[in-house]
Amino acid sequence: MNVLVTGGCGFIGSNFIRQRLTETGSALTKLVNLDALTYAGNPANLADLADDLRYVFARGDIGDTTLVAKLLSDHQIDAIVNFAAESHVDRSIDSPEPFIQTNVVGTLRLLNTARLYWAQLPERKKKGFRFLHVSTDEVYGTLSPTDPAFTEETPFAPNSPYAASKASSDHLVRSFQHTYHFPTLTTNCSNNYGPYHFPEKLIPLMILNALEGKPLPVYGDGMQVRDWLYVEDHATAIWAVLQKGRIGETYNVGGLNEKPNIEIVKTICALLNKKSPRADGKSYETQITNVADRPGHDRRYAINATKIGTELGWQPRETFATGIEKTVDWYLQNRSWAEDITAKKYSRERLGTKI
Repeated sequence: MNVLVTGGCGFIGSNFIRQRLTETGSALTKLVNLDALTYAGNPANLADLADDLRYVFARGDIGDTTLVAKLLSDHQIDAIVNFAAESHVDRSIDSPEPFIQTNVVGTLRLLNTARLYWAQLPERKKKGFRFLHVSTDEVYGTLSPTDPAFTEETPFAPNSPYAASKASSDHLVRSFQHTYHFPTLTTNCSNNYGPYHFPEKLIPLMILNALEGKPLPVYGDGMQVRDWLYVEDHATAIWAVLQKGRIGETYNVGGLNEKPNIEIVKTICALLNKKSPRADGKSYETQITNVADRPGHDRRYAINATKIGTELGWQPRETFATGIEKTVDWYLQNRSWAEDITAKKYSRERLGTKI
C-alpha cells in the first residue's frame, strides 16, 4: 500500500506516520507526507525517520491541486489520510478566515483532485482506493453533564469557527461519497494527548509552564469536561478504519476517559511533584491561575466509541493514568524539543490552551 498523509508533521499525523513506519510487519510500501509546515508543522517530529526508504516528504498545501495530482500519480497512491487542518479553537476565535481556507477550501480541492485521480485508475486499484478524513468531536457541539455521549448519528452543532470549519469539511467528504461514489471514510475523535503535542495545547502547556515556573492558566472554573484519547491509540484506530472500515461510514474514536480540565491540571502537578519537584519544595498546584473563560466555550464533550469497537475490534490500550504518565515522562525527557519549537515557531505569541 502506498499512502499519502497530509499534515503529517503535526501532532497526530507525525504519531501516525511514526507508528506505521516502525510497526513490525507494516503493510506500507511507501508513505508520502505532504505538509505546508505552518506554525504547528514540525519536521523535527520525524527527523529520525528521514532515512527510511519508504518515507517521502513533500512540502506544500493540500489546496495546491497541481502538486497533489503529481504526488498521487508519481507515487501511485492507494489511500489518502487527511490530517491537514488548522486546529486550535483560540486561534479560530482570533482569526477565523485561515480555518475556512485550509479546512474547507483546502479539503474541497484535495477531495476533487483525489477523485479525478481515482476515476482513471484501473478497476482493481480503483476498488481498493480509500480517502480517510480525520475530524473532531467538536462538530457535534456541547453536552450537558447528563446528556448521552456523541454517537455517529448526533446532529452537527458546531460552536466555534474551528468546529464549523471541520463540520463543513465533514459534509464535503460525505457529499463526495454520495454524489460521486468516491470511497471515503471519516473519523471524529476526542481530545488527543501524548508525545510531540504542540505547546499551545492544554496538557503540554501545563507541563512546560509548570517546569518554567509560569502560571498554569485554567479557563473559568475548570470544570469543562473532555474525553482524553492517547495519540498512539488514535493512530491505531485510524489504521483499523483505513483497512477495515465500511465505505461512506463515520467512526467515532474516543479514549473512554472523561475528565474535567482542573483534574487534568492537578494530575499533571502531582506527577511533576514526584518526578521533577520544585526547588522550593512547594506543589506545582500553587501555580494554577483561573483566567476568564473563552467565548463560546463548550462545557462537555464525550464520545461513544461502540461502533468502531463492535465493527472493527478497536479499543484504546491506554487508560488516562498510564497515558498521562507516559506523556509527562516524554516531555521531561525532551525539553529541548519543546524549547526549540516554542522559540522558533511561537516566538512572542500568546500560548493559549485547547480545552
